[in-house]
Amino acid sequence: MILLELFFGFLKIGCFAFGGAYSAIPLIRDVVLSYGWLTDEAVTYMIAVSESTPGPIMVNLATYVGSSQAGFFGAVIATLGVVLPSFVIILLVASVMKGAIKNKYVQAILRGLKPCIIGIICATGLFMILNNTLSLKAGFSPDIKAIAVTAVLAGAFFGSPKFMKKKISPITLIVISAVLGCVVYGF
Repeated sequence: MILLELFFGFLKIGCFAFGGAYSAIPLIRDVVLSYGWLTDEAVTYMIAVSESTPGPIMVNLATYVGSSQAGFFGAVIATLGVVLPSFVIILLVASVMKGAIKNKYVQAILRGLKPCIIGIICATGLFMILNNTLSLKAGFSPDIKAIAVTAVLAGAFFGSPKFMKKKISPITLIVISAVLGCVVYGF
């Protein structure tokens, strides 16, 4: 029974996760919490771990949740569930893409989806920041360290074109955030 739940839970994520992993985080959180596979805190930690390990976040999360719930076969089934819709969609899109990409209606849909995806990603980041700094029991207690790390990363991202004549690479931002995290939270 757990294998079917894992498959259909992550199939739902795979079917409705548009815009990549960051925009899928609210859906992943909802499905994982509704089945009771992880706590909200564990989901937040697993998102952080999945971001810093090689591979797509959704696949990493599916593999971890499946493994924690049903061992090796759970990991395989959950991972299959989350990648199957994308695999099928890519096969279908590849077969009709040559003619459809030039269609003005398809172009309008794709342009309309971009701001939605940006909004979902920003809402997820805001949720994670607020979830870590606000507690109903303790009231408002901002994490100054997290705010400082975020400010440094934002400064590096937005300031890099002025000083380096090009945008800073995502890999460099990940390395900077890892070093800052070790320095700020490790000591």
